[in-house]
Amino acid sequence: MPDVGLTHVALPVTQLDESIAFYAKYAQMRVVHSRQDSARVAWLSDQTRPFVIVLIESAAVPDPLRPFAHLGVGCGSRAEVDRLCGLAREDQCLTAGPVDAGDPVGYWAFLRDPDGHTLEISFGQEVGLTVDGAGGS
Repeated sequence: MPDVGLTHVALPVTQLDESIAFYAKYAQMRVVHSRQDSARVAWLSDQTRPFVIVLIESAAVPDPLRPFAHLGVGCGSRAEVDRLCGLAREDQCLTAGPVDAGDPVGYWAFLRDPDGHTLEISFGQEVGLTVDGAGGS
């Protein structure tokens, strides 16, 4: 069956291995494909749906995703958000939060990846339920 719908987001990164480690630690993603074209490329997935972040090693990242442009990852609990925020504080990559913004935004925090891209970790956004409730195509 061919892929349909949104399948990936591609981001330039300067140190591919550091970025892979960041997304493994904070978004529970792992490499599902890698290759060397004109640059090193890795596809990362949390394997919960057919969607990947494509990391492309580049000499520079002139325009990183910054709040409010960000990637969002849902966590299983507030405690998991708090745990990850503690790690991010230690790694000096927590940029905001955690914040309890109530429905529909939930409990969230912003982290900065090694190239300045923003990752939001959250609990309680219920994106899946909202999409399911919106009906079919």
